[in-house]
Amino acid sequence: MQIHALVARGQVILAEHQAGKRDFSQAVQTILSKIPPNNSKLTYAWEQYNFHYISEGGFTFLVMADESVGRRMPFAFLTELQRKFTATPSSSSSTSYDDTPAHGLQGTFGPVIASLVHTYNTAPPSDELARAQTELNQVKNVMVQNVEQILSRGERIELLVDKTDVIAGQATAFRRGARTVRRQMWWKNTKVVILCMIFALLFFWVLAAQFCGPTLTQCSI
Repeated sequence: MQIHALVARGQVILAEHQAGKRDFSQAVQTILSKIPPNNSKLTYAWEQYNFHYISEGGFTFLVMADESVGRRMPFAFLTELQRKFTATPSSSSSTSYDDTPAHGLQGTFGPVIASLVHTYNTAPPSDELARAQTELNQVKNVMVQNVEQILSRGERIELLVDKTDVIAGQATAFRRGARTVRRQMWWKNTKVVILCMIFALLFFWVLAAQFCGPTLTQCSI
């Protein structure tokens, strides 16, 4: 699944689309800051996700996808994204957008990214996938690099904040569930003790009734 896709000029995101619920903005921004200015294609691996990008002519086309998707489909997506972007007016060079602020193309190109993400998540075109596979076979410098290798300690901490928040939420839910289970077990044990006391009293009453009568008033001293 393609989760997060964008077009950027340097580190300035011009337009993007996020398909998942989890916020990867910090991770994406960190990856953008590590992309060299020269033309390149690369995949950064982080946890169970891969960040694939094509950097060319001052523009960066990036998509974040599940690791299970592989690389062929994301690079097919990026190739088509790049083609659609370069087909728009005033996109012949990066200087065309020198004065464009962050998300300055969100209104015009954001829907294009969203539509393309939906297409590749539901019914990716087979011809684009075949073309992407051919390009990957021909281009030997499209490598996979682990994100941990390019991050400083401070950046690594920031990148893991979102993951820590998720784990903290899971821990809170676990503690809440554990308290509920403890209450249920306490009440269950209490009911067992009460029933045992009732049966014990009933047993002693039956035993005493054999000698003293049902009202326990006929005992001879």
